[in-house]
Amino acid sequence: MAFEALAPMTCQELVELVTDYLEDALSDRDHARFDEHIALCPMCQVHLEQLRTTIRAMGRIGERDLDPGVLAELQERFRDWNA
Repeated sequence: MAFEALAPMTCQELVELVTDYLEDALSDRDHARFDEHIALCPMCQVHLEQLRTTIRAMGRIGERDLDPGVLAELQERFRDWNA
């Protein structure tokens, strides 16, 4: 049985797929490519850890604890970053 070589994932692809990775929504092929890239790329390792840290921190903040202006600014920055 021959195995198809996986095309290396780029940093840009990783950024685009990181949410699906964290939600365990990647195909087996993309998951393998993601894992391979993250093992070899220190910058993407930092990006992934920063995102995980942000998610944990946001999970501890209740909606009532967040000033509406701060929430609106965070949402706008996320939309700009994700565009």
